[in-house]
Amino acid sequence: MATELKDNAKQVYKLTTINNPQIIHGLTSLTDKTDHIFMDLIENAKFNKGKQKLYNGVAGNLVAFACKMSFELKYDGVVSFIAKTQLIDHYSNTLGAQLFGGNRMYIDTKPALRLVTKYFKDFNYDKL
Repeated sequence: MATELKDNAKQVYKLTTINNPQIIHGLTSLTDKTDHIFMDLIENAKFNKGKQKLYNGVAGNLVAFACKMSFELKYDGVVSFIAKTQLIDHYSNTLGAQLFGGNRMYIDTKPALRLVTKYFKDFNYDKL
């Protein structure tokens, strides 16, 4: 994580709750590639992993945030990232991500819009 903070091209975002903003539920590091957003890092807090997790959808929320940023920057919601091999099928099934070489994946406009409207109820694509 320290590496992420030292790189000025990367922006680090945390997911907290309104009721307790001091507790971080997840983190993501994003880079603006001028035509899409690259997700350098995504991580859930330990208590948001596995069957006993406190909250569902932490990672989905963080990915939706990246897609929202991509829409706002006029990149059509496109986000790319490098997936761990064991998570490729999971990302494909839950996020609509597609492989495009090795472990590199991307989320295109339609699945990005589904994610953003799921996690950001006030998002209005028509007003961008």
